[in-house]
Amino acid sequence: MTDENIQGRKILIVDDQDRNIKILKIFCRNMGHETIEARNGLEAVEAALTQQPDVILMDIMMPEMDGFAATEKIKSMEETKYIPVIMVTALGSREDRLAGIAKGADDFLTKPIDHEELKLKLKNNLRNKAFHDFLAEHNHILEEKVTERTKQLREGYIDTILRLTLACELRDDDTGAHIKRISYYTKALAGIIGLGTEVEEEIFYASPMHDIGKVGIPDNVLLKRGPLDEKEWAIMKTHPKIGADILLGSSSPYLRMAVDIALSHHERWDGKGYPQGLKGEAIPMPARIMNIADQYDALRSIRPYKPGFDHQKAYEIITVGDGRTMPDHFDPQVLLAFKEHASIFEDIFESYQDKD
Repeated sequence: MTDENIQGRKILIVDDQDRNIKILKIFCRNMGHETIEARNGLEAVEAALTQQPDVILMDIMMPEMDGFAATEKIKSMEETKYIPVIMVTALGSREDRLAGIAKGADDFLTKPIDHEELKLKLKNNLRNKAFHDFLAEHNHILEEKVTERTKQLREGYIDTILRLTLACELRDDDTGAHIKRISYYTKALAGIIGLGTEVEEEIFYASPMHDIGKVGIPDNVLLKRGPLDEKEWAIMKTHPKIGADILLGSSSPYLRMAVDIALSHHERWDGKGYPQGLKGEAIPMPARIMNIADQYDALRSIRPYKPGFDHQKAYEIITVGDGRTMPDHFDPQVLLAFKEHASIFEDIFESYQDKD
């Protein structure tokens, strides 16, 4: 640090004696510094917080709060702990120096005040403070740049995922609105269950990739208008494994969760799902959430083989059953969350529709 970096700094003078304050003010101002004052330790702590001086000249013997207690308090606070404190002590007072060191003092100045000694001590401590401020600002700038770059990468990454997902979904009867609804259904359920904001965000971006494995299903099976025969159905049931294989191996938390969702969202709580026949808690929670969200949206949506049901009909099928879809297919905790907040699903479905 050059001397230019330590010119015109703010010095807090703490003393209960007017004469001592006056002397220190004259010395500091002759060096080109600004001064502020405090008459006791309590005022010193307040001034350090609100005025953010560059150096504090701290007397020891003061009313209400002495210099030791004030120094300890200032050094204990994140906002002020890097402000150098020079304790003003009696000549040869070893006890004061030891006590000051214990409380966090950075330097000592002996009475009576010697102008040259004061000048050197201020210069050294102001350099230390300027160097710390430089590092703090440099680190702040670096953090901002890293945060902004991370944000840009994350946004681009998420946008790529959603576009690839949409490209895959367009081969099927599903649509862009379906992808959006799935995100909001799953995020809502994760929040209701109490999985935390991090999981809510991850499932919001991971859940649209649940059927990405359909990219590997032949068109004659995927786009067939009538019911699938046994062989075709066996082919269709491979799409969870295909999707998981596509997504596997990434360090991204979104893709790691997407692997679980893609592979297991057709598993059932009673163990009668596919592709692995997992049962109960062996099914990853994000896949259990996805299962009920996907079922609701499929029931509400128009398909070549069925009309789109209204909310009440879809609710009854999920909560009461129709033979094909039954309540014991779903995690009871997730099903209860759906029952108690089904209106959220209705609102999401009505809010996100494809434009004609």
